[in-house]
This record gives sequence, structure tokens and C-alpha cells, in this order.
Amino acid sequence: MRGGDDRQGAVLSYVSPEARVPQDHPLRRIRDLADDALQRLSREFDRLYSKVGRPSIPPERLLRALLLQCFYTIRSERLLMEQLDYNRIFRWFVGLNMDDPMWNVTVFSKNRDRLLEGGIARLFLEEVVAQARELALTSDEHFSLDRTLIEAWAGQKSVKRKGRGEPPEDGPRDPTVNFRGETRRNDTHQSTTDPQARMYRKAKGKESKLVYMGHIVMENRHGLVVGCEVTQATGTAEREAAEALMAEIPRSNRATVGGDKGYDTRPFVRAMRSLGVTPHVAQNTTNRSSAIDGRTTRYPGYAISQPPVLV
Repeated sequence: MRGGDDRQGAVLSYVSPEARVPQDHPLRRIRDLADDALQRLSREFDRLYSKVGRPSIPPERLLRALLLQCFYTIRSERLLMEQLDYNRIFRWFVGLNMDDPMWNVTVFSKNRDRLLEGGIARLFLEEVVAQARELALTSDEHFSLDRTLIEAWAGQKSVKRKGRGEPPEDGPRDPTVNFRGETRRNDTHQSTTDPQARMYRKAKGKESKLVYMGHIVMENRHGLVVGCEVTQATGTAEREAAEALMAEIPRSNRATVGGDKGYDTRPFVRAMRSLGVTPHVAQNTTNRSSAIDGRTTRYPGYAISQPPVLV
């Protein structure tokens, strides 16, 4: 017998969101690990929040929501709030009941900024990495370095010559700006809406964009992130950030670190060796001699760490 397409919604539901999530869903294990790390950060949360006033968005729920935004590449916080409003698994992961009201986007953003300015994001990553070490999921022998460009939330039209803040003749909103014939450099120009962002060109022939530079260190046994940093985009930022990150990683023995030929500079190689780290970076012999000499290249391990050469 064919069932009817009834549109009458149930007034009450006796099934919890927990029961609706499959037992083998990957978010279950992730939430257990996240809750453990958040429990350890309880004192840090107490330090950031006042004892009086209106209750804010619980920091634990806010960080779980940010994890979902990263996992599912949700492009904006407004869209994140929309999906949290109707996605049952998202609500369960964050810790919201089905009838809990959704947060205001502006309030969410302000609470997020408070956590980021308080260094909670870094502490959260450190707690997760500590869990991986306790479970013997990380190695302290072999690492890899890389960097990426993170586009700033600022348009090219916001880039003005320093010291000139007047609006264009056709009005302050969405102006028609002609950059033809004008040389724009970071030492003479900056964005009026995001002054910390810098114009950077990824490679020759590519357009320059307002970006930041993200840096990451991964251990090679399971491919887990053990360190990250965001800096201004400069020609030396990737090597300076890599030195700082490798110095912070706890190790008991000598280690190796792999990277592309952008890390093949004498100051970086010298800094890694002083830290007890053998730099297995690709040799850059285009316009100069490589800083990686026979002390490293003579060992079979270096050849294994390099990409195969296509003939």
C-alpha cells in the first residue's frame, strides 16, 4: 500500500540527536578528542572571561563550530550559522539541542576574535598534538615543511598610497580605480581595510594579491600537523617561521626535515643544523650553488626524500 505524503510535522520528538548520529561516523571520534583537549583548556577560558555580565557563547561550542567550518570548508560564518540551524549532526557535534536558538553572526565573530587574540587557537592545537604524542601517533624523527598563501578579506581597490586616505571622486563605495601606469609596492602602498595584509606574487607572471602566509610542519609517520603559524607575506617569512616552528617541536633525537627548494638558503641550513636537524630540502641550483652539500647528499636517506626525476 502506498503511503501518503503527509506534511504535518510532529509536535514532540522522543529521539535525541545523539541517537541520530551513526556509531561509525568519523565526527564521533573527533568530538571525543576535541572534548578532551577543551577540558584541559578550562582554566584558560576562565582567564579570558569576566565573572560578571551576560553569558557569552560557550568557548567550547565556539571552537567545535570552527572545527566544522574547517572540515567542511564552509566559506563564511554567516553560512556556518545557517547550516548549524538545520544540520542535525552539526548541532550534535557543537553541543546544541534541536530547539536551542541559533547565535547571531556578529556575536559569534566577536567571541571568535576574543579567543584568537587570547591565543586559544594555538593552545588548542598544542593540546591535540599532545594527545597524539600520548597515543604514539607522532614521530620525532622526520618532518616536512611547507607554506601557502592565505588571501586577505580586502579588495585591490582598498590599496592606497600611504598617507592618502581621501575617497575617490566617484564616491567612497565600490570606487572605479585605475591602477594603469602606477607602481604599487608594499613600502609605499597598503590596504586601508586590512593594513597588515601585503601584496605578494606567488611566481613570475602571476598577479599580485593581498595575502598572508601560512606555515605548517607535519610529521611524516602519520602526516599529522605538529606546528603552524601565520605571518605577513615576505620573501624571508617562510624560512624564519620554519626556524621558529622547528625550534619549538620537542624531540629526543636528531631529526630530518624536508622542504622544497625555497628553503635552500645558507642561513636556513645553518639554523637547522644548529638545532640538530638535518635539512633534506631540494637543491636550488638555478642561479647559484646549493647550500646542501655532500654532508647531506651522500646518504641514501636524502635521495629517498627527494621527488623522482622524470627522464
